[in-house]
Amino acid sequence: MSDYILVIDEGTTSTRAIAYDRTFSQVAVAQKEVALQYPADGWVEQSGADIWAHTLEVCRTVIAELGGADKVAAIGITNQRETTLVWDRATGEPIAPAIIWQDRRTADHCEALKAAGHESLVSDVTGLLLDPYFSGTKIGWLLDNVEGARGRAEAGELAFGTVDAYLIYRLTGGATHATDVTNASRTLLYRLGIEGAGGWSEEMLGLLNIPAGVLPEVRASSADYGVTDAALFGRAIPIFSAIGDQQAALFGQGCLGEGEAKITYGTGAFLVANTGKGRPVSAHRLLGTVGYETGRASAYGLEGSIFNAGTVIQWLRDELGLISDAAESERLASELESNGGVYFVPAFTGLGAPHWNAEARGQISGLTRGTRSAHIVRAGLEAVAYQTRELLEAFAADGAEVGLLRIDGGMAANDWLMQFVADICEVTVERPDYMEMTAMGAAGLAGLALGWCDEAGWAGRERAARRFEPAMEASERDGLLAGWSRAVRASVLV
Repeated sequence: MSDYILVIDEGTTSTRAIAYDRTFSQVAVAQKEVALQYPADGWVEQSGADIWAHTLEVCRTVIAELGGADKVAAIGITNQRETTLVWDRATGEPIAPAIIWQDRRTADHCEALKAAGHESLVSDVTGLLLDPYFSGTKIGWLLDNVEGARGRAEAGELAFGTVDAYLIYRLTGGATHATDVTNASRTLLYRLGIEGAGGWSEEMLGLLNIPAGVLPEVRASSADYGVTDAALFGRAIPIFSAIGDQQAALFGQGCLGEGEAKITYGTGAFLVANTGKGRPVSAHRLLGTVGYETGRASAYGLEGSIFNAGTVIQWLRDELGLISDAAESERLASELESNGGVYFVPAFTGLGAPHWNAEARGQISGLTRGTRSAHIVRAGLEAVAYQTRELLEAFAADGAEVGLLRIDGGMAANDWLMQFVADICEVTVERPDYMEMTAMGAAGLAGLALGWCDEAGWAGRERAARRFEPAMEASERDGLLAGWSRAVRASVLV
């Protein structure tokens, strides 16, 4: 009997396969890191071949643990969004490394489009801003910088996709070239809309010089994406969901009601609020996006993005050697009475919302002879909270005030940081006992297609949680925020 959903969670730095039973309890998991490359300042790449090979490896590991492919009722996919691949339709092989969402190589192109007065049109059509973060200019860069690529694309030989579409193409042996509406809404090429109001925009394709023939078909987040090639896992398995990671976490957290919000602290940090049927419009440089679409229900979302969160901990560990693992950061931060006046603005690849400054660069300021390595580690953690407050202030100014902040992601396990977020942001923070909400969202969407749950039941599921309440004195908070503001100004002036 097929009693499990297999979720492929393709993150920025790792590939995971997680199996869930009919109660949506995790029963098996396998994970493998996927390396990032930084070939030039502001460039971030990844091997598409590695993404595919690691996906097969972790899926086969979990399927074997379950007792074989016959035990798997369906596959769900969630993925790092905006990361861009172009591949050969005949072979499925990428023509170049994947350009990661953090990559800034098209910053000059975006600035030129802004200078020509195109950003208001882009925002009106797509809900997004002109920034190298999104897929559209990355596609153009690949077509113009890989020898022969544009001609091959125009001849119909090449396909574009974010990671979900790439995996679906490979899993189905090229039978399905499709993406879901949430991923499509992050490309700069999609008319922001739900329930049939969206679609690829001819205006945007023309503006960014992208041939329509490379684009995937757009489907709902809970939908039929075909079946896997039987040779991969021993039998053909249906793929019943695909969704971008941040929208997956929104769904996984059960934020199906208008005004409900979550933030995921992963490689970056992403705050998304459900705005219901009302297409979001931001006056504070937040993003309009599709929250989810199931075929029976859908919602828009308002989003703010922090480019570097978990990457800060990785950098402190791998490049500076200040910590041996992520857990050590919590211990070091909690042992200090204060931050010692040290601030760390982790603008490794620019600053995201609400700044959207691709030229900003990282700064560590306030160093004295008394500064210890622990102060720098604590400053890296504190930066996550300060940036979260910036997002919450922008959301409130746009009329989407968040009273309860649901959190998930790897950094959410840090109790010291979560209390600091509550203190700095003056908001109640709620952390579920099970924090893999990105994978959980993809599982829930596949479960809808299988009939294992419905939207109302999913939103009402009990989720055991711990709450962190703000307890910091206003004077201390104000002083810390003033120091952060000075540090950000310095990073922008670099």
